[in-house]
Amino acid sequence: MTQPVERRLRREAWGFALGSICFFVGPLPAYAAWAGAVGVGVTFFIGSLLFTTAGFIQLSLSGRRPPRKGTNAADRADWFAAAVQFLGTLFFNVSTGQALVSAIQAPDAVGVGWRPDAFGSIAFLVSSALAVVATKDRGQLWDRDARTWHGTGLNLLGSIAFGISAIGAYPVNGSGELLSELWANLGTVIGAFCFFTAAVLSRRSVLREQREGASTA
Repeated sequence: MTQPVERRLRREAWGFALGSICFFVGPLPAYAAWAGAVGVGVTFFIGSLLFTTAGFIQLSLSGRRPPRKGTNAADRADWFAAAVQFLGTLFFNVSTGQALVSAIQAPDAVGVGWRPDAFGSIAFLVSSALAVVATKDRGQLWDRDARTWHGTGLNLLGSIAFGISAIGAYPVNGSGELLSELWANLGTVIGAFCFFTAAVLSRRSVLREQREGASTA
C-alpha cells in the first residue's frame, strides 16, 4: 500500500524567507524615513543573522558530511554551494554589523562595510553557479528536493541583483556619495524578493505518518 506523502516547507526556508523580508523592507524609502538610520541598520543585521542561521541549516543538510572520495558530482556541487553560501552570509554579518555601528556612531558615513558586502555578494554568485551544477543532475542528489530549477533560477537572479547592489553601493572616493544609490537599493529589493520567493516555493516530500509521529514525540 502506498503511504500518503505531503509537501511542506523546507526547514532552512523559514530563515531565508524572514531574512529576505528584512532585506526587502530595509532599502524602502518609506521604511527608512520611519525607522531612521539605526532602525534600518538593525533590520539589515537581523536579516543577515537569519540568513546565516538558514545557511547553516542548509549546509548541515547538504549530503550530511563534506564530500569525499566517491561522492558524486551533484552531491559535491550541492555541498560546496551550501558551504560557499554560508560563508557569504558571514560576510553579510560583518558588513551589516559595521553599517549598524556606523549608523549609531556616525549616521552620515557613506559606504561603510562595502568590502565584506562585496565579498558576500561574490560568494552568493559562486554558490548560485554551483547550485546550477547540482540541479543539472538532481536525480543523483541524496535529497532530490534539495535543488529545483525554480529555486536555483530565482536564487541565481537574486544573487545577480545583490551583486548589482554591491556595485551600486561602492563609495566614490572623497565625494561622500555612492556610485549609484538607486541600484544599491533596487538591487537589494529585487534580490530579496527573489530569495523570498525561492524560499516559500521550496518543498520537501514527507510521509504523513512520519510527520505526525515527529509532532507527537
